Amino acid sequence: MKIEHYRKPDELHIKLCGELDEHHSAYVRMSLDSLIDDGNIKRLYIDMSNLSFMDSTGVGVLIGRYKRLKPHGIPIYIQSPTPTVDRVLGLSGIYNIMIKAG
Repeated sequence: MKIEHYRKPDELHIKLCGELDEHHSAYVRMSLDSLIDDGNIKRLYIDMSNLSFMDSTGVGVLIGRYKRLKPHGIPIYIQSPTPTVDRVLGLSGIYNIMIKAG
């Protein structure tokens, strides 16, 4: 699992590459929390165009970040999920609480 990121004013952009599963979820959770806590953001974008697989633990990672950001009014945008990941996200109901953007 590889995590790339960059910042724009008030925005954090994250790109997940590889597989977001039980084996990688703790690393992804800690990395995302560290990036979120490192700066003042108003929007979080998660690019999933290079995410080849995600299971329920990956969904749990996303929901945990949502719960951290929601009290601060910070939306999460899901960008370019692969068809396999998009199906998991759709079935899980993630798109009811996060915005699909591309």
